[in-house]
Amino acid sequence: MLKLVIFDCDGVMFDSKQCNIEYYNHLLRHFGQPAMNAEEINHVHMHNVMDSVGHIFRHCPELSLSSVHDYRTNLDYTSFLKFMHMEEDLIEFLETIQHSYSLAISTNRTNTMETVLEIYGLEHYFGKVMTASNASRPKPAPDALLEILDFFHCQVDEAIYIGDSIIDEQHARSCGMKLIGFKNPALQADFHVNNFLEILTLPPFQSR
Repeated sequence: MLKLVIFDCDGVMFDSKQCNIEYYNHLLRHFGQPAMNAEEINHVHMHNVMDSVGHIFRHCPELSLSSVHDYRTNLDYTSFLKFMHMEEDLIEFLETIQHSYSLAISTNRTNTMETVLEIYGLEHYFGKVMTASNASRPKPAPDALLEILDFFHCQVDEAIYIGDSIIDEQHARSCGMKLIGFKNPALQADFHVNNFLEILTLPPFQSR
């Protein structure tokens, strides 16, 4: 029986692609580099910030990545939140399921996740939030999911993960967890949905 629902953040809870574009292009612009191309945009949308910074500055051997990371850690991320758009039925979905299931997040965001949850008033819904900062290894490694399972004393077949990218597919598969593919029919997922309220009609959610 399903006991635990785990969410990805970007591309699931939020449409944050434009936010990522603005954020990483700001870093590039600050260090005198051109804006990201299409491949780089797709990369940063799926990977953690350490990997993303390394990728978009890979053609800049003269530039110390530590200087980029020093700059970004002191950058006020709140100015980029206006480019994020929360899924319109997320709150209704959370309100509907919060008393029936434990809720958690596994994301490749780092220190920005807490800010996002606080500003959008979502922190009280989630009992455990794993990021690329507090997981032993970031997605797609299974570490964050395994820590969430341990925290809630759940078996893997008692949990389900909601993700939108190939990284999320690999993340769920790495520990044998069922996956709900969110707005991405190309994923090899157990279920596919286009919005949160559709999830309520899926078989795992019909037993309660």
